[in-house]
Parts: sequence; structure tokens; C-alpha cells
Amino acid sequence: MTRLAIMSFAHLHADFYATAIGQLGDVELAGVWDDDPERGEDAAARYSTGFFSTPEELLAPENGIDGVIVTSENINHKRDVLAAAEAGVDVMCEKPISVSVADAQAMIDACEQAGVQLMISFPCRYSPAFARLLERVRGGDLGEILAIKGTNRGRNPGGWFNDPELAGGGAVIDHTVHVVDVMRTMLGEEVVQVYAEIDTVFDPSLPCDDAGILTMSFEGGCVATLDASWSRPANYPIWGDVTMTIIGSGGNAWADLFVEHVDAWLSGEGSYLWEPYGEDANVSLIADFARCVETGEPVPITGFDGLKAMEVALGAYRSSETGESVGLPLA
Repeated sequence: MTRLAIMSFAHLHADFYATAIGQLGDVELAGVWDDDPERGEDAAARYSTGFFSTPEELLAPENGIDGVIVTSENINHKRDVLAAAEAGVDVMCEKPISVSVADAQAMIDACEQAGVQLMISFPCRYSPAFARLLERVRGGDLGEILAIKGTNRGRNPGGWFNDPELAGGGAVIDHTVHVVDVMRTMLGEEVVQVYAEIDTVFDPSLPCDDAGILTMSFEGGCVATLDASWSRPANYPIWGDVTMTIIGSGGNAWADLFVEHVDAWLSGEGSYLWEPYGEDANVSLIADFARCVETGEPVPITGFDGLKAMEVALGAYRSSETGESVGLPLA
């Protein structure tokens, strides 16, 4: 039995991961810590596990924690990952890895020095639609990939996500990293230049951006665009979308990573819903992390992957401020 713990329920994905753990017969949610005790105690009660008042108590050797999942506010990822590394516990960190290149690198270095694994939470890699697309691209069915149009258009999650001090930005840092990660995985290349137009369009009262259009150039010459926004209304049937249109020298392809759903119309408020079916990417993500914790196999999504995806978002903000393209890696 692999014993996993969750550090903070600040991020809404914490509930996804706790639910996923409950669906895996050989994985146990062995504890919760949160710097908001009321929130942490509530989560522990809902998932029938213990609440610990400090990270040190949670990660104490006698509790036998094999791995932790960090789902705190973006600014606090470094704090929590370093605590796990100091305790010698493998860690999966919610995306984006952090809010600066320096902090991300410090997290990577601390885990390497402690001999623990650092995995980044990119569940889109586990989407069956992306797996099939990746197979076609790597198999050469589309020839040379010339251009990609991506979207990650969602609802504004509210709360601390709207506070640039805690989140490191707004919609662009929230939604860029997912799609950049799958693009990097598909091409096996890094983004070398990014240009972005970023603004607050859908809710002018926000203190952060809620709309961004990025244009990226990859090492091999592929050009990609990305709509990274909180453009979906509150009554949208799910949180948002992740799609990609691929233009290749030998063919084209289109992928919708959330295509597996049934449209449902119900009486009353919230009458239109998408009911998902098929594989749950969050369950596959947690299962893979637990497997690597148990066996010691290298994690498939590394801290470096997280850093490179975040760096594109940070470069996009710099481009928006200057009105010019920004070269990567950031100086």
C-alpha cells in the first residue's frame, strides 16, 4: 500500500486528487496538512483521513508517508516542496511549478540534493485523445509538424487565482502551462521565442489578466498559437477546454482532450451539463505518481518540464509588457 498525503486544499484540484486516490485500491490517503486549519480539517473529514497541524507532523517518519501532493497557492509551492524534500519524501507539485524561474530551480535542486523525486501535475498528458495524437505524430503520420493552434479557455476559478501575489499572474499563467507541456511532449522541442497580447477583457474589475493570445516558435521551426483565457461564462457546462489543431507536411489533425462526454439537460438551475465518460486523467496521473514512488522508477513529468512550461508563461507576460517578442530561456 502506497501512502500519499496532500499538502493544502487551496487548489480545487486537491479534491480531484483525493477522489482519485480513493479509486486506487493500492493507494491510501494517509493524511492532510493545510495552513488553513478549518479547510484542512474539513478535507480530512470528507476523505476519512487525519489532519496534521504542521508539515513536520505530517511528514514525520512514524507516519510512514511515501509521497505528498502539493496543491497550495502557486507562491507557496516552493515552501511546501522544500519541506517534503527536507523530510526525504517524494513529491508531486500542482502546476505551475512556481511563479519564478529562480524558485522553480531551487525546488528542483533541493529535491535532487535530497534524493527525492519531483513530479509536476500535468494530467493532460494522460488524456486518451492526446495519447492517440502523440502516437500519430511520433509515428510520422502527419509528417513534419509546421504549426499548432491550441486553446485552454476556461472559467475564472476566483479566490486566490485572481491575486497576482499568490498566483503569479492570472489566466495566462494558469492556462498556458498545460498546453505548452503537451506541445513540448509532442514535438520533443523547446519554445525559443514567445510574443503575447494579454489583457483583462471579460471582467474589468479583476486585478489580473483574464485573456491572452500567445504566439510561440519552437526550436525546429514549428509556430504555435495559444488562447489561454478565462473566457467561459459561469454557466458553462464544465470548467473549460483543451484543444489542438495540428498542421503537418503530411496531414492535419484535431484533438479535443475532453471530447469524452455526454450532453445532459436537466430541469432547474444548471440545466446543461457535460457528463464525462471513459478514462479519468487525474486517476491515471495519481496512479503513475504512486507507481514511481513505490518502485523508484523516474517520474514521467519532471521539475524541468514544469520549469520550461512556466517559463513560456513568464515570457508571455514580459512580451505583453514590452510589446516585443521575448527569447527563451529567460535571462
